[in-house]
Amino acid sequence: MKLKVCGMKYQDNILKVSALNLDYMGFIFYEKSPRFVSESISEIPKNIKKVGVFVNASIDTITNTINQFGLNVVQLHGDETAEFCKKIRTKNIEIIKVFSVKNNFNFKKLKPFEDHVDYFLFDTKGPNPGGNGYCFDWSILENYDSKTPYFLSGGIGLEEIETLNEFKNSVAAKQCYAIDVNSKFEIKPALKDSIKLKKFIERL
Repeated sequence: MKLKVCGMKYQDNILKVSALNLDYMGFIFYEKSPRFVSESISEIPKNIKKVGVFVNASIDTITNTINQFGLNVVQLHGDETAEFCKKIRTKNIEIIKVFSVKNNFNFKKLKPFEDHVDYFLFDTKGPNPGGNGYCFDWSILENYDSKTPYFLSGGIGLEEIETLNEFKNSVAAKQCYAIDVNSKFEIKPALKDSIKLKKFIERL
């Protein structure tokens, strides 16, 4: 499984975390988030894909941000439609579409998106669009019948390692492409504990 560390912001912290063995690094371009990126970001190794996270942003805003920050991936965390995803995909960029999950989920709602996104991401439904700090019931994913790979997100930290390793061998994890971590590794919003992250990667 690949690893994505999301909600990065601070220059020195970006450099420390990018030295670890990860595949994706997420930057949040949503003004209401405490992890909102408004200035330039440090250069990171080319093997780590830069993910821009947006919540109901316009196509022009997303396009300008892709160009300004050299993004490789766009993560759509709002109420974006399948048609909207189709338009963004013409920008020659990978797309992750996020769906929030609580106690149950209707996977049929994914069908219109399948031809227009590269990945889905399942996060915990909570008061914020992301970074709520707790997990949803992963067994729900046993009902996932799409061929589109997905990111698993929502309150994943060191405490979840044992459960995560069990999950990796389950039927539910068949299409799980990557693990996405954020708030459980924070010293404060957007500032990640690189030592804890290193331990997580080693144990994973």
